[in-house]
Amino acid sequence: MAAINIHINGDINSNAPSLWLLRHAIVPQAQGRCYGASDWPACPTATAQAAQAALAQLQQWQQPLALHLYASPLGRCQQLAQALQALHPSATLHTDPRLREMDFGTWEGRLWSSLSAADFAPWMADFAHQPPAPGAESVATVMQRVRQAWQDWAAQPPPGITLWMTHAGVIRAAQLLAQGVAYPANAEQWPATAVAYGGLWRWATLGGVGEEGRLSA
Repeated sequence: MAAINIHINGDINSNAPSLWLLRHAIVPQAQGRCYGASDWPACPTATAQAAQAALAQLQQWQQPLALHLYASPLGRCQQLAQALQALHPSATLHTDPRLREMDFGTWEGRLWSSLSAADFAPWMADFAHQPPAPGAESVATVMQRVRQAWQDWAAQPPPGITLWMTHAGVIRAAQLLAQGVAYPANAEQWPATAVAYGGLWRWATLGGVGEEGRLSA
């Protein structure tokens, strides 16, 4: 099992409702390629390791652990959700399409190296609202659905830990929303570093939004 680095800011709170985001495991087929809506499977071994590491961290945060799982409909997140539920059978499991990755339209499956500066230019000119490719979503659309999912949780947070099994783009959107940014003014404002595959990030506790802790595999 990969070494796990754990960092928590603040005191452990075993009672307050909290919201965590967990990125799916590595997708071997996708390395070097643009993939968002492409439904490619994650590595089964890495998925099992990510589930074990995440559960160990959440159990440190709360005992006994009351766990509510919400997963993107894409298979790589469903794999992780099922692995977690197998390890913690009392967890409830739901699928939420708002947690899916950004759809890159006609760029899906292409090598990033095959895209030129001219391909990126229209998107970079209006990063938030211009879809990157025909048939793609805009960053603003992604942030709107992530914000709605957050607002629904914050309105009635269930007791215990809510865990979203999701994607790098959704976690980046959440990081901006946690800073009070509705839409990035430009591409430079979009978080440059993604949470690692299998990485866990705590968004909020008791409605206090912000990065509180993360687990990186």
